Amino acid sequence: MAVEFQLLGEVGARVGGRWVELGHARQRCVLAALVVEPNRQQSLDVLVERVWGDRPPNKARTTLYGYLYRLRQAFADVPDVRIDRTAAGYVLPVDEDRVDLHRFRRLAGRAHDAAAPDALALADRALGLWRGEALGGLTGEWVDALRRALEQQRWQTLLHRNDIALRLGHHDTLVPVLADLADRHPLDERLAGQLVLALYRSGRQADALRHYRLVRDRLVEELGTDPGPQLRGLHQQVLEGEPPAHPPPPVPRQLPATHRTFVGRVDQLAALDKALSPAPGEAPMLALVGSAGTGKTTLALHWAHRAADRFPDGHLYADLRGFDPTGAPVPAAAGVGRFLEALGLPAASVPPDPDGRAALYRSLVAGKRLLVVLDNARDSEHVLPLLPGGSTCTVLITSRHRLTGLAVSHAVPTLELDVFTDAEARELLARHLSDRRLRAEPDAVTDLLRWCGGLPLALGIIAARAATHPEFPLSVLVDELRDGVTALGSDGSGTNLRAVFDASVRVLPDAAATAFTGLAAAPGPDIALPAAAATLDVPPRRARELLRHLETGHLVRQHTPGRYRMHDLVRAYATERAHTDPRPTLRLIDHYARTGRAAEAVLYPHEHPAVLGGAPSTPDITDEPAALAWLTAEHANLLAAQQAARRLGSHHHVWELAWALDTFQRRQGLIADQVAVWRTADDAADDSGQPDARALTSWRLGTALARTGALDEAIVHLERSLGLCADPSGQASVHQSLAWVREQQGDDHAALHHATSALEVLRTLGVPMREAHALNQAGWYAARVDDLEPAQRFCEEALEITRRHDDRDAEARVLDSLGYIAHLAGRHDTAAGHYEQALLRFEEAGASYDYADTLARLGDTHAANGNVPRALTAWREASTMYRRQHRELDAQRLSQRIEATSR
Repeated sequence: MAVEFQLLGEVGARVGGRWVELGHARQRCVLAALVVEPNRQQSLDVLVERVWGDRPPNKARTTLYGYLYRLRQAFADVPDVRIDRTAAGYVLPVDEDRVDLHRFRRLAGRAHDAAAPDALALADRALGLWRGEALGGLTGEWVDALRRALEQQRWQTLLHRNDIALRLGHHDTLVPVLADLADRHPLDERLAGQLVLALYRSGRQADALRHYRLVRDRLVEELGTDPGPQLRGLHQQVLEGEPPAHPPPPVPRQLPATHRTFVGRVDQLAALDKALSPAPGEAPMLALVGSAGTGKTTLALHWAHRAADRFPDGHLYADLRGFDPTGAPVPAAAGVGRFLEALGLPAASVPPDPDGRAALYRSLVAGKRLLVVLDNARDSEHVLPLLPGGSTCTVLITSRHRLTGLAVSHAVPTLELDVFTDAEARELLARHLSDRRLRAEPDAVTDLLRWCGGLPLALGIIAARAATHPEFPLSVLVDELRDGVTALGSDGSGTNLRAVFDASVRVLPDAAATAFTGLAAAPGPDIALPAAAATLDVPPRRARELLRHLETGHLVRQHTPGRYRMHDLVRAYATERAHTDPRPTLRLIDHYARTGRAAEAVLYPHEHPAVLGGAPSTPDITDEPAALAWLTAEHANLLAAQQAARRLGSHHHVWELAWALDTFQRRQGLIADQVAVWRTADDAADDSGQPDARALTSWRLGTALARTGALDEAIVHLERSLGLCADPSGQASVHQSLAWVREQQGDDHAALHHATSALEVLRTLGVPMREAHALNQAGWYAARVDDLEPAQRFCEEALEITRRHDDRDAEARVLDSLGYIAHLAGRHDTAAGHYEQALLRFEEAGASYDYADTLARLGDTHAANGNVPRALTAWREASTMYRRQHRELDAQRLSQRIEATSR
């Protein structure tokens, strides 16, 4: 029967229902030291320090040998437990799922990533593993430090569990639990906020306010400080009767998994500890630099995971792809946008301009204890927008460049990473291969280490190759390496990487070797299985088989299920082998374009420009959730594919990919990306000389520009499109965009002209929902010029169409227009009814942007009807939403109205 190790309680081991007799406390401490890091060699010095601290007895090693012997005896009849001795120390090989501590960490991590109901169950399972104080019965400096760290992890998981339960509406059952926790942790502000929120939602506003005052008084008395901005904000919302709909967003935990075969780097880890634990008031930052393949990312992530408990506000991670051989680096603005979303900001609320994004990012992380890992930075300028502004966040940067600019401008210290020492390189091989095998061929081992030159990437590939064929003599690998030619030359280390890669590829089946070079054609940071199948022109099942061969040789890595990446050095080598054959790239681009257009057709099925051809379909994308999931996963790849299509002169793919992304980018608020893809498409259309393509790209580019506020440039592109477009449907679309831009310029009569021009065309095309949108737009602008009778007719006709087609978002927009018309006509009760119905529909559709506008207009109607209290309530809620959406001008306008009305 399998053994189960317990650390989250009294240290023990159980086989079936029987507890193993482990002896006294120090002997159990040895077992704990091995189980905390299973499968990792612990030197005698480390074990001595963990058992006795800095005051070991005279014969500590002899005593330790005795403890290890007795532990081996205790597990003598347990078949799957052994304590192995190696040249470097001792190791306990065991499945981490057999250790409650590691199960707890895995479940707690999954609870942060899962949807609410599943997350609650995962958090409960994680917390249920605790059976008392961690490492119960043990004492000592190492034990005490580890116990504190584990208790902090447990506490953060418990608080996260409370947030999930509040989100699910379990406030009534939480109140007594939170009250008991608050008695034991009276100064924890996050817990205090949870109790205040639970009391308020349970109808106990007075108790909620009383608890806030109690916490505030204790903080002032004991710490000399007021509550933080989050708790103060919650108190104000409870005072005003406007508590948040949900608890604060989850803490970001973006660190990728670290390598289980990490070795060495003791001095570098100590340097990281020292540099990233600065004096109070100093911004802790470090640049970890070195040539390609030296293990910068591995070291950074190992340190980050080891220090993760020091950052209660979470961990942000960005792979900036500064040296990707097939594509441009990730723009800093895109990295900032992803960080904002990880911090809980809706994508639609992310500012489109880079400076606005960076400023908002610095504001959100101010005062937080966050770890920010910026991996693979191109240069200093690449990093600057991603740096927090204060001194509380810790930043760790990796790059192949020295980042001298950061050292000068921000006094960022640099740690240069070199290749492994001979001992470290040999230890890494030993992690993969048996001692017997290494001892049997010492000369071959020496040759292998020489060929790898201490480069961790090359060592990992060689070790994987040797481990895959345990029956091969190591001398065979040496002979294969000798057949290689000159060094790859892209890493700057002098290591013969081409020979290393040649040796890995040479032993692949022919089809897998062909697949390897074919996949080098893939633009973008990774590739999904269906895309790989399209690139290789094989069925998905066959593609999976081929990728499995490449995974075995460490030539690709499946970083998430069904998605694969190549290290940039491996990709550079594969690209060199592929030469200039464009066919795999074109097949992949075509796959992205067809699948992307199918997703777009699901999101907006009412329009298919003739220049794109018929709308494709795919069995994998049949509804909006599937379309949004695919576009989210592939967004970076689609951007890269469009650039590749542009380079290859495949013009039609360039605008097809722009069209595939259009609705997704609009809904997600990715306006800067939207402008960029349509600029590229517009250039391609100009090169192609096709008038219908130029009409399409000018229309969409103009519309995207208008969303950024560049109205004059937008008008130029839209009028150009109108002049080029021979298709009536396309002409109507351009008129609708021009109507909206003219309204933004304050010319409502011109807007009405364009709206009615679009309507005249769309009434003849037999596309009901497009006609409904045109009717609503014409009704809105007719109302804007005070022509209320036709406005009413237009919108009532539009409402009937939207209800017939069950389009909640469109129905809400029409109801909003009808409310506006009724308001202008003085029928305020009718207007309020339309607005309230529109709010319900917007809520069902998840359209928070439009919800805020309708709510503000509802406030106008209440004010006009003499109901000032309801007007103020609506305006205040709308103003809060505007600020969350970073619509400062709208928020300022409402604030002035609130102030004037409140006098």
